[in-house]
Formats: sequence, C-alpha cells, structure tokens
Amino acid sequence: MSRNYRIRHITTYTYSDRVTSSYGRGFLTPRDMDGQRCIVKSVEVEPSPTDQSFGVDVYGNEDVYFHVNTDHEKLVVTADSLVEVDPPDDTSRALGTVGEWRSARPQEPGTYTAEGARAAAVEFVLDLDSPEITDAVRDYAEASFAPGRALRDVVVDLTHRIFVDFTYRSGSTTVSTKVADVLSARSGVCQDFARLAIACLRSKGLAARYVSGYLATEPPPGKERMIGVDATHAWAAVWTPDDKWLAFDPTNDQLVDERYTTLAWGRDYADVPPLRGVIYTEADESTISVSVDVAPVVT
Repeated sequence: MSRNYRIRHITTYTYSDRVTSSYGRGFLTPRDMDGQRCIVKSVEVEPSPTDQSFGVDVYGNEDVYFHVNTDHEKLVVTADSLVEVDPPDDTSRALGTVGEWRSARPQEPGTYTAEGARAAAVEFVLDLDSPEITDAVRDYAEASFAPGRALRDVVVDLTHRIFVDFTYRSGSTTVSTKVADVLSARSGVCQDFARLAIACLRSKGLAARYVSGYLATEPPPGKERMIGVDATHAWAAVWTPDDKWLAFDPTNDQLVDERYTTLAWGRDYADVPPLRGVIYTEADESTISVSVDVAPVVT
C-alpha cells in the first residue's frame, strides 16, 4: 500500500550583524518519478524575496532560487510538501537479479563507446574532479564483487559491510570530508556512507549516483528506531541494464522502500545540497538550524 507523508523542512540562518543581500539556491521539492508523486509543494522565504523562481536542473531535479535584498539578521526558508510513495513492485524487486554484476557496466573498461541508455549512465561511472577512487577504496570494495555474483547481491553485501564496519557518529565529518578519510576513521554520517558506496561501485566500472531525501522515522512493530531521524537523509543508487536504478541505504543496511522520499540526485552531494548561497554582510558569526518533520498521513 502506498504511503503519504506531509513533510516540513525549515532552515534558519541567524547572523551576528546586518545582512544586506542574500542569494540562495536549494533542492527542497520532492521529485515526481516512478513510485513517487509530489501532490503539494511550496517554498517560502522570510524576509520576502525580491525575486524567487523555480527551475529544473540537468538531472531533472526541481530547484529554487531566491534573492533577498532587504536588511535582515535572520533568514528562514520553509519547504512544505505532501508526497505519495509506492512500495517496491515486482519489477523493482527483480532489479539486479539477472546476470553477473559485470553485465551492468555501461561500458567495458578501456573502451570509449556506449549507446542508448548505457551512454547516458556513463557520466555516473566517472570519478569526481577531486578523485575519490583510491587504492584503499578499491581494496575495500573487492570483497563484495565476487565473480559470478548478481548485482543485487553485490549491493546487499556492500550495504551490509558498510553498516557493520562503520560507526554512525553525528558531527564527525563535514560536506567536504573525503571518502579516504571516512574509510580511515571508520566513522561518519549518512552522506559519507553513501559516497563510500558510490566510490566502491565506480571503482568496478558501475554507474552510481548520490540521492538526497527523507526517511520516515516511524518504526515498524518490533523494530528499533532508525538512524536519520528528523533530518535530511542520503543514500545511493546503482544503474542496472534495465535502465532503472537500484537504490540502497548503507546507513540503515537496507534497500530503499516506501519509507524513503526522494528529493534529488546527482553525481555527488555537491550537485544537490538542500541549500547553498552567498550573503553580503560584515557579520563575524552565523548559525544555522534545521528542523525536519516527516509525518505519515492516513488516507
């Protein structure tokens, strides 16, 4: 049965001195996609912006731009949405089960041609401008990529290993922390574990993308409350030869289901930050607070 969620995401910036101008861009609106429908959506900015517009980026994510040019010492961005999410269907449950994992490479290593859907996926195989695929990443990935193993089994194994081998430690990293540092420290947060999994998959020539969104936190009967409560969440997805993506969550050791609401995806966190901007001010200090509520709606 499909689930409905009413989501409120409030970001508050507070400054120690007057800000004369703020420019912002964010990815705060859930996607319309197979298995997910955004029924209601709004993004409000306070103080009221002089200019505000919505657009779609190269990956099909909806973004919002705003410009506030009235003096302010606090900026509040509130995103509200009502989303309907379907449970995995038979097609989703079959993703990655046919053929060996190597068959999911968009192109063979050392070749430079790919056609159709495979060509579109090649971008997600490439390492980042600041390389993340190191020898340590290749060594860590190796255990999951046994010859003859199906892609789905590879993903389930890699997801479980990251969950077991790494400790979730809030505040232990930043958005600029390198995968190599996470691998060395054996700790991090959801975005770190997603980025590690992506680097492992890319090291084997597979296409993988970074996904941002929300995780509903109401636990099923008998289950513990999951990590990622009342916050934005991050996970990963790998391309399959069906031209569909198998999404998985290393932070919680599971494949993605109807508890997950997708905001946006890209090659890395830098493609889809919830909010990013520029301010003009002489303030010495600023603080940011984020409040996220993902409330199930009974229909």
